[in-house]
Amino acid sequence: MQLEKTLETLAQDAVRAATGLDVPPQLRPTADPAHGDYQVNAALSLAKELKKNPREIAGTIAEELRRVPAFCRVEVAGPGFVNLTLERAWLAEQLRRDVLDLEHDGIPQLSSKERIVVDFSSPNIAKQMHVGHLRSTILGDALIRILRALGHEVTGVNHIGDWGTQYGLLLTGMREFGDAAALSESPIAELERIYKAASQRAKEDEAFAERARAELAALQAGNEENLALWRRFVDTTRAELDRVYARLGVTFDSWRGESAYNDDLPGVVERAIGSGLAREDQGAIGVFWPEIEGAPDRLKKQAEPFLIRKKDGAFLYATTDLAALFYRDSVLGADEILYVVDARQANHFEQLFALGALLGVRAKPHHISFGTILDENGKPLKTRDGVAVTLSSLLDEAVARARSRIEEGIAEGKLRLDPSAIDDVAEAVGIGAVKYADLRQNRRSDYQFDWDKMVSFQGNAGPYLQYAYARVAAIFDKAGETIREPNHELDLGEEAAFELAKTLARFGEAVEAAGRTHQPHLLTDHLFALAKAFMSFYEACPILKAEGALQKSRLTLAALTARQLERGLGLLGIRAPARM
Repeated sequence: MQLEKTLETLAQDAVRAATGLDVPPQLRPTADPAHGDYQVNAALSLAKELKKNPREIAGTIAEELRRVPAFCRVEVAGPGFVNLTLERAWLAEQLRRDVLDLEHDGIPQLSSKERIVVDFSSPNIAKQMHVGHLRSTILGDALIRILRALGHEVTGVNHIGDWGTQYGLLLTGMREFGDAAALSESPIAELERIYKAASQRAKEDEAFAERARAELAALQAGNEENLALWRRFVDTTRAELDRVYARLGVTFDSWRGESAYNDDLPGVVERAIGSGLAREDQGAIGVFWPEIEGAPDRLKKQAEPFLIRKKDGAFLYATTDLAALFYRDSVLGADEILYVVDARQANHFEQLFALGALLGVRAKPHHISFGTILDENGKPLKTRDGVAVTLSSLLDEAVARARSRIEEGIAEGKLRLDPSAIDDVAEAVGIGAVKYADLRQNRRSDYQFDWDKMVSFQGNAGPYLQYAYARVAAIFDKAGETIREPNHELDLGEEAAFELAKTLARFGEAVEAAGRTHQPHLLTDHLFALAKAFMSFYEACPILKAEGALQKSRLTLAALTARQLERGLGLLGIRAPARM
């Protein structure tokens, strides 16, 4: 259900009937429950236009609202507020629709469905994934799940870095000082060693650098020997990436990386030149924004050109990104394209999107930017040696810490778990904790990495929500039912039951808002509020000790809570173990 959207519509109809004006009702939750559940403030802003006292206008609006069955009490207060108290029987009736909606659990199915491409994760071949890939990977995955739940057609793309100048260095380094045995035993570590050594060698030895350029040229020209070695680099990296993605529960519809666009790049440059948007300067080809009619004002002031070919004839990331944009627009037929890439690339994407629009791209591209993960000192998270933390080591640490917390909980009698299930639950809790700690943040913000808060079974943390779900599941084990069975009439007489019902009724709008704004933290906010509301309900309203219709009502509220927690966590890519 979308409680506040429903109430907004009802309130707007009342304001229109009272004033003849089709204006927003300015519906807000009340700050103090003693004054009701919601407040309509439209009268204050309409006073000048209607040339009436705000309280007089509020009184007229209140008369219309008293005819609405959603409210049991409507009162004018203060300078012109209209306080609304929900009719509990009405809310119970509305919420039953979510109870019966076993397919969607109250998530709205949008009438304006779109074809959306999400570009996310995008690591480089021959390198381990590091903590810098974490946010793009789990944020992109969550957005795909949320958008699909709303009914959109979504294609997730891993635009891997599998082409470019680094492969000349890798090919030359592999032949001159590579270790075939090490490549078989620890392929990514060996490739990273080779690349680091080759990069340093190229800086010191021009002859080596020239050989690397020659090997790259041969690769780009289709030399079979070089292509075979390049494919080995790609395949060994893919195998390692697949292991990390499997742990994260992340999948892709397409692994269309940079190499897929190699043959398109000359045509991309010619298209930009032919449209009069790019020109040559000192051998390079670029877009000079101050010269471009129709360019965004901010770019008009930018002196640096947007280069799409270097003076030596080599293409750039911008060229490949432009080719990918054309492909996603014309071949995939995307209505929207989401690029889940950190905020430091904002200027690149601003230029890419502007150039794409000028070249006739129909799809609407969006940069889904995000901040940096920081250590306790407020600096980008790295190891003590000053290098990036690998994603695999981060996940290992999270699972180890989760296992330790679980074992402590079992020893203290707070958790009941069969020893054979500890490893699986620790994996779910540890990786879920990492994901939730990230997704609960406003994605645009930097955030501080805190292990203790992350794996806590208290507060706004993944393990707390997983524990809340397991607690509800345990109730149904004892009751001999499943969480999808109860669909009884709801009794919202107790305050805790009413508060839980109001929270449950906001699930649909939380998912819709998270998808519309590309902000998964709006969903985590709902799930945390739901877990807290259920814990209060659980303490105040015993479920299994109740009898008859009251027990059935409480079981139904508990069932919908479990379904929302399980589905909501699932939309974030987090497993919800049934036992903890």
